[in-house]
Amino acid sequence: MNAPSLSATHEKLIAALNPSLRALALRGMIRSYKKSSVIINEGDEGESLFVLLQGTVKVFATDEDGREITYGTIEAGDYFGEMSLDGGPRSASVMTLDACICSVVTRAAVRDHLADEPEFALDLVAQVIRRARSATETARNMALLDVYGRVVATLESYQGPGSAEAPVELRQITHQAIASRVGASREMVSRLLKDLEKGGYIALGVKRISLLKKLPARW
Repeated sequence: MNAPSLSATHEKLIAALNPSLRALALRGMIRSYKKSSVIINEGDEGESLFVLLQGTVKVFATDEDGREITYGTIEAGDYFGEMSLDGGPRSASVMTLDACICSVVTRAAVRDHLADEPEFALDLVAQVIRRARSATETARNMALLDVYGRVVATLESYQGPGSAEAPVELRQITHQAIASRVGASREMVSRLLKDLEKGGYIALGVKRISLLKKLPARW
């Protein structure tokens, strides 16, 4: 198929993708979004998949009172919106955390891509499984852990793999972002973090938390 005309910037962003995702992105329309733009609304009918070429987005849901729970973030080089390619309603909302560029691929174009590159179907299934597992873990933590336990689990998820004993600095992380992940108020999260700082477990900075030693299981 003939790829749509792309700017040099867009060509460079697409070239950075893995080959199969690159081919999928070339089937879509390039769109730019400002910071704090809601790209997907929970409950809307799903018609497209989004390949994120630049920026970061968060996946979240809100209740009738406006309280928010954040399921996670997605970085450039990944894609989202695949959970509604059956035409069902979107299971969550997606908002940009900074200026973003996406290739928006219609359901029909995704279907054509799967026919031309059937191996991508395995990638798609693996993606759905990973995100379903992550959603299950979030639901489990919300049901079985208290707020402190959920804060610890969230900090450890930001930390990623590595030695729990070595100091680790988490950047671009706010108390509100943690509160949205754990389903608690920012004030409660701030109090817990301050207590952990007094105990010598963490050091707090501007949009930065340094994990100095392994966090206690109970507080």
